[in-house]
Amino acid sequence: MQEDKINKTEDEWKKELTPEEYNIMRQKGTEAPFSGEYWNNHEKGMYVCRACGQELFSSDTKFDSGTGWPSFTDPINREKVELKSDESHGMLRVEVLCKRCGAHLGHVFDDGPKISGKRYCINSLSLGFCKENGLS
Repeated sequence: MQEDKINKTEDEWKKELTPEEYNIMRQKGTEAPFSGEYWNNHEKGMYVCRACGQELFSSDTKFDSGTGWPSFTDPINREKVELKSDESHGMLRVEVLCKRCGAHLGHVFDDGPKISGKRYCINSLSLGFCKENGLS
């Protein structure tokens, strides 16, 4: 079941997010590879949208893509993410957004493991993490 959409003004987002988070999630920026807190996280738990808290990716689908960003084979439920064509920067890519709040999460590529063939390449700054035991 999809949770209610969150609609906030850009001024409201600017007050709630750090400048770095705002750049990634609202202005579609990208963090430098190997710089985010979750690219090398191997703990069990759930990755959530940092802007609204919606559960997005399980550690069970996380894999080491060698790219320097957290990578997943699938979201926990495809209804929780929105995929949009992205032709920015002279490339044709598929953008991944949180369906609940519209936050830019990263991009999905067709070069993932055979499980799904997908690599959801997600910015750490777009994510929060809840350990399996409930502590973050």
